[in-house]
Amino acid sequence: MRLSETDHDRVTAAVTQAETATTGEIVTIVARQSDSYHDVSMHWAVLGMLLTLALLAFRPIVADHIYVRLVDPWAQSAPQGALYAIALVLVTLVFLGVRLVLAATSVRVALTPGATKARRVRRRALLLFRAGAEKRTKGATGVLLYLSLAEHRAEIIADDAIHSRVPNETWGAAMAAVLAGVRDDRPADGMADAVAQIGRVLAEHFPRTGAPVNELPDRLIEL
Repeated sequence: MRLSETDHDRVTAAVTQAETATTGEIVTIVARQSDSYHDVSMHWAVLGMLLTLALLAFRPIVADHIYVRLVDPWAQSAPQGALYAIALVLVTLVFLGVRLVLAATSVRVALTPGATKARRVRRRALLLFRAGAEKRTKGATGVLLYLSLAEHRAEIIADDAIHSRVPNETWGAAMAAVLAGVRDDRPADGMADAVAQIGRVLAEHFPRTGAPVNELPDRLIEL
């Protein structure tokens, strides 16, 4: 999913409007996903191999049946060397099969545990915040609103001056707004609503006292 030019304009306008009443600066970033999760597919493939070995250990008759059907129909059971070879072939096929199924990004994301996705999204948001917003304003009043579409997760990260005054739970309404937009397939509307919520919080704690100075870009950044 990519946002349209109209979506970009809607979020940018929301940022511009929110910053008229505060010295805080809001940065908005939307990413298609925060990680490739290739390590997750590897974990599933290894798990598949271990389960295959467990099955062969619990039901060795499976390997005997394969040997009789494919190698020697007159044999009563497979010799020990053949059992090892069958086990090796089976775990290899399972490993490659799982990797092939999980080559699709959507499947990898779906099979990634929620806690793992939350950590990866948080890590990406922190990296982007440190690179583009942290301590980039005179009063250390930057806020990042980060949305990762594939994971359906968002993060709000604030500079030290804001973090010292605004508890994390204060951002609950903004988080709810952006996630509601994603659930309804309206990510731009959700981000615009969240920006308005963030602007109200910033205006309460960091009201505009002079001429507006735009220290961080208002435009929505799409990765």
